[in-house]
Amino acid sequence: MLQVTSVSSAYGRVQVLRDVSLQVEEGEVVAVIGSNGAGKTTLLRTISGLLPTRAGSVFFQGKEIGRMASHQIVRLGMAHVPERRLVFAPFSVMTNLELGAAPRRRSMTRQALESQFRFAFDLFPVLERKAQQRAGTLSGGEQQMLAIARALVSSPSFLLMDEPSIGLAPKVIEAIYEAIRALRSRGVTILLVEQNATLALETADRAYVMEQGRIVLEGTARSLLASHDVQRLYMGVEN
Repeated sequence: MLQVTSVSSAYGRVQVLRDVSLQVEEGEVVAVIGSNGAGKTTLLRTISGLLPTRAGSVFFQGKEIGRMASHQIVRLGMAHVPERRLVFAPFSVMTNLELGAAPRRRSMTRQALESQFRFAFDLFPVLERKAQQRAGTLSGGEQQMLAIARALVSSPSFLLMDEPSIGLAPKVIEAIYEAIRALRSRGVTILLVEQNATLALETADRAYVMEQGRIVLEGTARSLLASHDVQRLYMGVEN
């Protein structure tokens, strides 16, 4: 479903990604783990069109998207849940959701759009109760739920998720990951960047490890979870 081949990207003169290759099959949850500054967020920004590629190629469902604009990529069925939520704070929860649907509104029937709103509210009932509340007044966990719901109303087949657990209480993290498992059962393919390596590997089918802008290790989530090196470097387990 996604094929990233030898991709490099940079912020100005500072190169961050170096010859990165990975793939995601339809229906998978694939995790990307690594230390802070490894390039994980830059990878997602490059895939979703927020940052142009300097070299290499990105194919989504067989179509080259490496130099497409982000709104064009959304129309193909990919959505990005950014790090630290980035909701539209002055606007209501409902307006945030409507803005999330905007890039695909012309291609979706009203019935399909309402179905996506209903799915988002079923996934996160608190958002329905607070639909008219300003997004900036929500708790951190509620804002994370809103960021995910905002991506979902565009009816994506592929979801990029950047650090969905960061800064949240354990109970909220549990609710977020229950939602991720529900999305997988619904057939949504997910590329998940997560600082909490244990949580990511317990959820994913496969995983990649990034360091200094490169992929340094890959395998099934189960095999990486059992790796002594991964446990020592990313889980704080002394072997």
